[in-house]
Amino acid sequence: MEYIVGFADIALARVRSIVLKLRGAAVKNKVSTGRRCRFVRPAGLVLGYRVTLEQDVYLKCVAPSARLSIGSWSFLGNGVEIDCQDTIEIGAHVLLSPGCFVTDHNHGILLGKRIDQQPCTASTVVIEDDVWLGAKSIVLPGVTIGEGAVVAAGAVVNKNVQPYAVVAGIPAREIGKRTEKE
Repeated sequence: MEYIVGFADIALARVRSIVLKLRGAAVKNKVSTGRRCRFVRPAGLVLGYRVTLEQDVYLKCVAPSARLSIGSWSFLGNGVEIDCQDTIEIGAHVLLSPGCFVTDHNHGILLGKRIDQQPCTASTVVIEDDVWLGAKSIVLPGVTIGEGAVVAAGAVVNKNVQPYAVVAGIPAREIGKRTEKE
């Protein structure tokens, strides 16, 4: 019985991915989309081969020209939110743990205009291959996270992260490097 339930879950996840493709997203083979995932303007979305989205993932392209790409074999955990106005590029074999938030834009804060009248400013975010974002970490506009980097749970990344660096804190700062031995 357990096997049948597991197979049904996989089949439904793949059907949800087909529906996403019909809504205009570029979706490669064997993409798995969990329950209650939400997509705004999916025509700006590119999902590579075997991307997995757990339940409650929210991928939002807020402008018609926004482009959000997620590389092959990447995994987005429960409750991940990606908010894209211009460009967010996520490489292959990337792990976004539950509750991560990634955005490429900010609201303005000019004096003399209400907050809801402020223009947004956007700056590309790049998360290179083989990166791990810990649970509830936040990546802000204009950041590049280098290949193989690790971002600790709860960290707020507001500056570039070097390849293979381990960063933590608010704001995130380098606390180490990945090594051959643990």
